[in-house]
Amino acid sequence: MTELITAVNDAMYLYVLVGLLVAVGVWMTWRTRAVQVRLFGQMLRYVGRSRRGADGGISSFQAFAIGMATRIGIGNITGVALALVLGGPGAIFWMWIVSLVGMATSFAEATLAQLFKVRALDGTFRGGPAYYISRGLGSRRWGTVFAWLLVLSMVVAMPMVQANTIAVTVESSHGVGTWISALVLVVITALVVFGGVKLVARVAEVMTPLMALGYVATAVAVVALNLEALPQFFADIFAGAFGLRAGLAGVGGGVVAAILNGVRRGLFSNEAGMGTGPNAAATATVAHPVQQGLIQSLGVFVDTILICTSTAFIILAGGASVYVPGVTGVDAAGSLTTTAVTSQLGEWMAWPMTVMIFFFGFSSILGAFAYAEINLLFLRAGAGAYRVLRATVVATTGIGSLLALQTVWALMDTAMALITVVNLVALVRLTGWVVVALRDYERQVAAGAGRPGGAGAGGPVFVVGDLPDAPGELPGDVWARPSGAVRR
Repeated sequence: MTELITAVNDAMYLYVLVGLLVAVGVWMTWRTRAVQVRLFGQMLRYVGRSRRGADGGISSFQAFAIGMATRIGIGNITGVALALVLGGPGAIFWMWIVSLVGMATSFAEATLAQLFKVRALDGTFRGGPAYYISRGLGSRRWGTVFAWLLVLSMVVAMPMVQANTIAVTVESSHGVGTWISALVLVVITALVVFGGVKLVARVAEVMTPLMALGYVATAVAVVALNLEALPQFFADIFAGAFGLRAGLAGVGGGVVAAILNGVRRGLFSNEAGMGTGPNAAATATVAHPVQQGLIQSLGVFVDTILICTSTAFIILAGGASVYVPGVTGVDAAGSLTTTAVTSQLGEWMAWPMTVMIFFFGFSSILGAFAYAEINLLFLRAGAGAYRVLRATVVATTGIGSLLALQTVWALMDTAMALITVVNLVALVRLTGWVVVALRDYERQVAAGAGRPGGAGAGGPVFVVGDLPDAPGELPGDVWARPSGAVRR
């Protein structure tokens, strides 16, 4: 079954998804005039202010943290290791390409998620591709298709991948049976997911920055010990990406394998264009949709350019005793990063790495649950469906801990491909809304609408009635001018 699924995935990625991801990223970069470059400084400033202005809802930073909880996960550790094993060092280059153009794609989908979001009964917001497909393109049918695909991906494939890596790491590093890890994960997942999306947001807000900082600190320590290896690191990546030197291919083949695995693992890691991140972006309470678009775009940069690159360096710096291109097998991918860290910093790092991997994986399970819950709201599911959702996430977390690594990753690749294609088509058709929102934002900044900031911080405020160049009508009253309010 794994071989069959992998063959189908290879064809889908090679002939459809690689070109589509890059093309849409380039298209969005052009239409936004390279927003990921021009407004990069504003992205950094927003993160520092994004805890404010939620008015009892989910803050911009909490929404960012939910998105980063699934972005900064096992894809940054086992995903990168798997890309190196199958595609060689050159796969990292293609991860970078997907990330850099994907920043514009992520900006677009997060902005659209804000534009077409709806208010939930608890006062918070919900949105994402299912909503902007239905409300922006007027297609409830395709919105429903996307919602079901995403729910299945997030409650089946995503928890399996995260739990599998946690269990493999604990077993290989500490000799603890996978069934014990499965039991522990089932219990703690159940405790959190039955608390709902607000609890997920609070947990992610604390957990995500801490685990990211801990992992970056580990990577910095490895880099400091191997500064002389940096030139060779980048040389191997560029040579492997274009087949310029023998001995840099992965077990999956040469340049084609590097492209395929770089794009797959890059997509899984940063989720740009996949349609998952917008579900988190829509939950934020912000004054202007572009604010959350900028913050979510920064998440792609942090995820791939910083954290995935750090993982690649950690593994390659370990030398031949850790990883040899074309020789190291797939079965080693689950524990490859931990092995590389302990070889560089000492065996004492086995437990800290285990703890970080646990939180990486667990936070991704929580983020996936939040995405699925948002799409159940779109599907107008009853209370029973939410109970089934929670029980399914708990069950697949346990099952994933026990399955073979390559099987769960193959299933995840299939799920990612399906939802990504639907989302990318919608993004292209709704580009006009992204451009109009960005133009409105920049017009207000240029007119002196305060330093960029969150709601109530004196920054740009979006009011749909003030857009003479809007490509259509924006349904709902989320972005209507409050009674008696005057535009700033």
